[in-house]
Amino acid sequence: MTINRRFKGAALTGAGALLVPLALVAAAPAAQADSAAEPFGPACASLPASGQASAAGMADDPVATAASNNPELSTLTAAVEAAGLVDTLNGAENITVFAPTDDAFDKIPQADLDKLLNDKEALKSLLTYHVVDEKVTVEDLPGGTFTTLQGGQLTTSGSGEDFKVNDSAKILCGDLETKNATVQLVDTVLMPPS
Repeated sequence: MTINRRFKGAALTGAGALLVPLALVAAAPAAQADSAAEPFGPACASLPASGQASAAGMADDPVATAASNNPELSTLTAAVEAAGLVDTLNGAENITVFAPTDDAFDKIPQADLDKLLNDKEALKSLLTYHVVDEKVTVEDLPGGTFTTLQGGQLTTSGSGEDFKVNDSAKILCGDLETKNATVQLVDTVLMPPS
């Protein structure tokens, strides 16, 4: 746990992450009320009210940059940087990122996580499996099937504000908007098909 926290703290500060910070939740209705769905989910209530990681502070940033400012996404940020995906994610348009939080990465044994973070190709495959090249909002989640940038498919199921991805990862806070992406924060790292 200590090693993991140190690694997270050392993550490149300006680097972006796959995911959008929890703070982006409130930005969707404020900044993009006409084109964005209202954020939903149990973790939305814990978004920062102000500061760099707040919705107001993050709403104008592309997804990787926005994620890098959120302390809940520090492992993802470090992973995106290590995989060389910052520019790819920041330069994409209308993508959806199913973004694992730090707690999601904490479920992976430390030795396995360290190995993954040092294998650029495996890391790139894992991270691109969390990205869909289309806008996916709450209306698309019941019974959804989506092709990821990695090439595999992921499925979504549920109703109301209770949704799962691949029957394993719960969406903690969904429909968060950044400048170029919709973010669905998930509580488990998704594993691509082998």
